[in-house]
Amino acid sequence: MPYVIAISYRMVLLTLVARVTDGLPLSASIDNSNEKEQNLQTYQNQAKQLFRKLSPSSPSRCTLESGPMLIHYQIEQGVCFLIICHNTFSKKLAFNYLSELSQGFLERYAAQIGQASRPYTFIEF
Repeated sequence: MPYVIAISYRMVLLTLVARVTDGLPLSASIDNSNEKEQNLQTYQNQAKQLFRKLSPSSPSRCTLESGPMLIHYQIEQGVCFLIICHNTFSKKLAFNYLSELSQGFLERYAAQIGQASRPYTFIEF
């Protein structure tokens, strides 16, 4: 059963989880209800580029602007949890969501992350 976090606003368009050491995507979730976001692929590509640039010495929390979108990420235990949302979405809510997401993901998969060898191994999350 997928892990679900309730958010009061439908402004998170994309959630990605990746291993920091090599940028391997571990899981992803896209809000398909918002068909207006035609540039979502562009933002998704930016997120993947960011994953490739991260290292263990990267800041543990960060927000980046990309046009009308914000990219928030949080690194926990060598895993980067990232969301792309509208710039009007509360930064506090964004990081609360990322904290809940990281806690749930790590509780479930922490022991398996190092062995993952294929992209999106934990897509069911």
